[in-house]
Amino acid sequence: MRGLVCGPKLAACGIVMSMWGVVMLALLGIFFTTHSAVLIEDLSLTEEDTFKDLNPPHRVYDVYQKVGYNCFIAAAMYLVCGLFSFCQMKLNQKKVS
Repeated sequence: MRGLVCGPKLAACGIVMSMWGVVMLALLGIFFTTHSAVLIEDLSLTEEDTFKDLNPPHRVYDVYQKVGYNCFIAAAMYLVCGLFSFCQMKLNQKKVS
């Protein structure tokens, strides 16, 4: 069958992993964009961002926004992979029928 790349088990695994990735990264994106203090250790802050800035919170908040935006982009990529796995599962079902 044309367009069939992976089997039914791999497609099901891809759907499950993609759903988990979308949920986890979307939540992380929300928490980073709301400047959650718990996640400050996960930021890549430089010395200039924390000590040499005249307005320290603004640079840190910009880094929070960038990381949150990257999490949303990664969640969208997981969603695309999940849609691909879903299409593969449907093609496998057509093949069996």
